[in-house]
Amino acid sequence: MTGLMQRLWRQKKVTIGLAIVLAFVLIAVFAPLIAPYDPSARVGRPHEAPSAEHLLGTTRVGRDVLSQLVWGARTSLLVGFAGGIVITVIGTAVGLIGGYRGGRLDEVLDLATNVVLVIPNLPLLIMLAAFLGNAGIGAIVTIVALTSWPWGARVTRAQTLALRHREFVLAARLVGEPTWRIVGVEILPNLASIIGINLVGSIIYAVVAQVTLEYLGFGDPLGVSWGRMLYNAQNASAITVGAWWDIMTPCAAIALLGLGLALINFTLDEVANPQLRSGPALTRWLRLVDRRRRERKPA
Repeated sequence: MTGLMQRLWRQKKVTIGLAIVLAFVLIAVFAPLIAPYDPSARVGRPHEAPSAEHLLGTTRVGRDVLSQLVWGARTSLLVGFAGGIVITVIGTAVGLIGGYRGGRLDEVLDLATNVVLVIPNLPLLIMLAAFLGNAGIGAIVTIVALTSWPWGARVTRAQTLALRHREFVLAARLVGEPTWRIVGVEILPNLASIIGINLVGSIIYAVVAQVTLEYLGFGDPLGVSWGRMLYNAQNASAITVGAWWDIMTPCAAIALLGLGLALINFTLDEVANPQLRSGPALTRWLRLVDRRRRERKPA
């Protein structure tokens, strides 16, 4: 685990990604201090362009876009992190139990994983959200978690199947170690990078799923989130009337958060799979090209 953390901190991408994500987390935590206005209050003229008074302009009903962006970060990040954690916990538990125990239990869990895996996620999300009506944060987290855990379960199960026959696991069985200790102490630490990749990927998916559901009108109509901002901007025909800031602001926030999480995910993937590291190979290739260019120059 210590070696994994040391390799992570040597990567520049993870530093940039963590800085971006941490910035959004701080914005969400200190939203009452950062937001200049009440996000639900009418504080300006409809579709007022960005100015010194309203840095990111106003919406069709005169609400401050910056305040909505700051407060919306709370909802979107809460759904993203809560959904990502629940997805990872379910997927890891199913993969570990099935991969280690094997037999009939593994067959049942594998069948359940395959059944959920083949069902298209987005139509299922829309159907469940429509059934629940105006879904709140808890409902969206539950819907996302119940439909998105199989990907992590498949990867965790495959790795567990490979580890259960390793020498250190067999030795722990021979000395009579209990199952919970073998799984928790011998196998689980070796899955740290896989679980980290699943967690970050699940957070990205949960944020996108929440934004998608609210953009389609299945979220809380009284809530403030990036998806609700997009829904309101689309209903107000923001692009048609020239109020680009109304729709570009939440889009930019979603893209930037996704970039930060993706950089972290890429780094975890490179640490777990050294063959994916392109930095040293690219450097060697550039040096080779530069050397050949110098050799071709006339004396």
